[in-house]
Amino acid sequence: MELTYLEQLQTIRLANGQLLSFQHFGRDYSVTPVIVINHPLTANSNVAGENGWWTDIVGDGKTIDTTKYAIISFNIPGNGFDNQLIEKYTDWTTTTIASFFCEALQQLGINRIEALIGGSIGAGIAWEMAALIPDFIKYLVPIGGDWKTSDWMIANTFIQKQILESNPQPIEIARMHAMLCYRTPQSFKLRFNRSINPELGIYNVESWLKHHGKKLKDRFQLQAYKTMNHLLGSIDVTRNGKSFEEIITSIQSEIHIVSIDSDLFFPLLEDQETVSLAKAVGVTINHHVIESDYGHDAFLMEPEKVTECLAKIFN
Repeated sequence: MELTYLEQLQTIRLANGQLLSFQHFGRDYSVTPVIVINHPLTANSNVAGENGWWTDIVGDGKTIDTTKYAIISFNIPGNGFDNQLIEKYTDWTTTTIASFFCEALQQLGINRIEALIGGSIGAGIAWEMAALIPDFIKYLVPIGGDWKTSDWMIANTFIQKQILESNPQPIEIARMHAMLCYRTPQSFKLRFNRSINPELGIYNVESWLKHHGKKLKDRFQLQAYKTMNHLLGSIDVTRNGKSFEEIITSIQSEIHIVSIDSDLFFPLLEDQETVSLAKAVGVTINHHVIESDYGHDAFLMEPEKVTECLAKIFN
């Protein structure tokens, strides 16, 4: 019987010379069903274990059970987690990243994925992978993401780009701006309710934003943030000339979209439209909606609600 284990950061050299790093959690991927998890914008391949960003979901005996599955998570090249930064990141799109991930799976000898799960930009890359390898994935599970960058998202990434290129505190200010879309007005009211920080003499919401700006600056590099912001603005499965309807009819996966009803980054309305477009061409998408005051970040902050959606697949 193969052992359960956690591997450290590993790298694969792709055909074009690009290095791609990844981590492997759980069972032996050569003989066990494989689950691929695509990370969100400021996260990385470390999805489980002591410092994992999704430890409430992934681990021994958890919803994505490392005693039953092999979990693979790649780093988006240029995210900085493996100390690799990309100079010409504007030459890439999420289709580029998806093709890297697909090639790496092939190199690892994995010829079938039990489930492909992605959060936020990771969801967009999951859609792009499904478009590239439509018969490779049993369950496709985009969470808090979409198959294209909407006009609203293009506007947000455009503003982020201006901040990152011109502000003397680029990461801090860009992060503060982004937090306004990661969360919601209701969540701010519930948490802060116009309260004042007596030590600083400013509103608590202001000190909270400053804290998040500094926190990201301390762990994220400017070039990495620029890269990820650019990629977030590039999601589009129809880039290669096929319509969404053509692509969705080619995907052989059982599709489960997980939306957040208060998401300001990837609004519920966009996912509802996707479900309708698919239905019109005879494709059923299982649509799970998380009700939350926290907005986009609910898939990170309320793991029990995500578990409820994923349990319908993994049970």
